[in-house]
Amino acid sequence: MGCECSKFALYYWTGQSGPIYEAQNPDEEKDEVSDLPAFREFTFEQLRIATSAFAVENIVSEHGEKAPNVVYKGKLENQRPVAIKRFNRSAWPDTRQFLEEARAVGQLRNNRLVNLLGCCCEGDERLLVADFIPNETLAKHLFHWDTQPMKWAMRLRVALYIAQALEYCTSVGRALYHVTGKGLALYHDLNAYRILFDEDGDPRLSCFALMKNSRGGKSYSTNLASPEYLRTGIITQESVIFSFGTLLLDLLSGKHIPPSHALDLIKDRNLQMLTDSCLEGQFSTDDGTELVRIASSCLQYEPERPDFKSLVAALYPLQKEAEVPSHVLMGISRDGETMSLSPLGEACLKTDLTAIHEILDTLGYKDDEGAATELSFQMWTDQMLETLNSKNKGDAAFKNKDFRAAIECYTKFIDVGTMVSPTVYAHRSLSYLMSDMPQEALNDAVQAQVISPVWHIASYLQTASLFTLGRENEALVALREAAILEEEKNAAS
Repeated sequence: MGCECSKFALYYWTGQSGPIYEAQNPDEEKDEVSDLPAFREFTFEQLRIATSAFAVENIVSEHGEKAPNVVYKGKLENQRPVAIKRFNRSAWPDTRQFLEEARAVGQLRNNRLVNLLGCCCEGDERLLVADFIPNETLAKHLFHWDTQPMKWAMRLRVALYIAQALEYCTSVGRALYHVTGKGLALYHDLNAYRILFDEDGDPRLSCFALMKNSRGGKSYSTNLASPEYLRTGIITQESVIFSFGTLLLDLLSGKHIPPSHALDLIKDRNLQMLTDSCLEGQFSTDDGTELVRIASSCLQYEPERPDFKSLVAALYPLQKEAEVPSHVLMGISRDGETMSLSPLGEACLKTDLTAIHEILDTLGYKDDEGAATELSFQMWTDQMLETLNSKNKGDAAFKNKDFRAAIECYTKFIDVGTMVSPTVYAHRSLSYLMSDMPQEALNDAVQAQVISPVWHIASYLQTASLFTLGRENEALVALREAAILEEEKNAAS
């Protein structure tokens, strides 16, 4: 949701056909969001296409015993990458509650959040659509790192940014409560898996856990272990602060601390025993002791816990290497910095159609899994012989650069509909580009990806088509996706 004014204003949907209320956020610079679309409702068909029919290859995560769901990576019509969470049919039996909560959370716009872009509620289907965040979770970087452990300065930055995100949600909920008597859903499952790192390496808090899946403040989460939650089963602001305290212990120790053990673990405040050995020499005893003190304050009994505004103020002075970008601290390369491109990637970046043609012609049908076998079994009918003949004529025309004839022959092959070949769509896509028909080329490249969701050629052709259409930002997104898919394919072979 864009914001052209100098102050960031949050517009919050109340769940009723009434007025829209405005809440000002005091930290204007960090919260400004200028490039996000407004929340919208998608059709199930739109999201089916975005995920290539919910292809297994596009699954990002599967979790939740009591409210099982699957998160897919997808791509909208404008090429924006998104994460699409598809709930189990029993997770949201109340249609009205789902829509009310999704619309409310969807009005939040903050650079510390993974923002909710939309939802779908058709029949028994319940889906949420959020920005896709490419650089894994805090759990991955903190507990299961591959090349380097997370630095002390970055751990402190994670603590601050997540405190800011939660302070933002709290301030918005409080402002709404004063006007309507209803508050925003609290954050229900704060843990290292809910924090993701964006393209700049900055940590963001997932919006999905602002949806509680239940009435009366009760949650399906199993991560909450504050005394009052265990006693009542109801989420309060103090419960969220308790979870934040356990998150601080995770950051300090580099291990997942079971929330039920957090208070006992911190009672003695033994800094040396709590601290990740990978952090040796990276911080002073005073800074480490202060972080333990902040974590301890979050784990006290309800009346003694600080609010998030106080936590943000306490974490600011601890920040180190503030001038160093997050992606540098994390060792993450950003778009365009160190992206290694193959000859096909370079050709698509330059929209060198002749070079693309040479590569596709050389590749032939090597990436069409099972296509040759399927054709051999079906060749016995006259219709199949005619269809195969259309394809062969299209291939010959494509090789000889007679692209109008190639389009005509490939179209006859596709229209029969008996056999499906992503390569045929790729060849027709490039033929359209050569014939100054970039929109048709883009449509075919997208269709090739629907057939073969992890095929890098389809994404590369989308790149060339989008550059030709003048949609450079979308083209760069498609280029990066294509390069990643090609790298994964090469690594697997």
